Amino acid sequence: MSRTPFVLALALFAASSSPAQTPVPPALYVPEAQIATVLREALQARPGMGVSTITTTDQYRINLITRTEPAGAIVHVPGTELHYILEGAGTLVTGGVVVRAAEGAPGTIEGGQAQRVRKGDAVLIPEGTPHQYTAVEGAVTYLEVRFNVPVAQP
Repeated sequence: MSRTPFVLALALFAASSSPAQTPVPPALYVPEAQIATVLREALQARPGMGVSTITTTDQYRINLITRTEPAGAIVHVPGTELHYILEGAGTLVTGGVVVRAAEGAPGTIEGGQAQRVRKGDAVLIPEGTPHQYTAVEGAVTYLEVRFNVPVAQP
């Protein structure tokens, strides 16, 4: 005797007896044209770095960023970041310590590691890690996902 009808009946029973799901809101959809328009306007207002915010919540922030020039060193707490390079290339320095320059001048990183990044590369920058784009080859555009989950305290 074949077990197929029995297995099929058991599968149908299990599917029909599962608990009801609670409806959840749909996914966030942001069309490319909207992202591009905001980024273009941001670059007109601040030519060195344009930011198009895709979404911001208490848990994460997602931006599309284009840099056309180097920038000062920064550190995020909270905020582990993922940079996924979409276009262009540049040099990203991570790690080390931030050295604050004279008033008004951008900080730099001492003892960090320089890495050339280009289209298709991904860089995970842990919370509290200094980072700085020290060189940009024309322009570098990347998707930045910042997770605002605090690090557990010892």
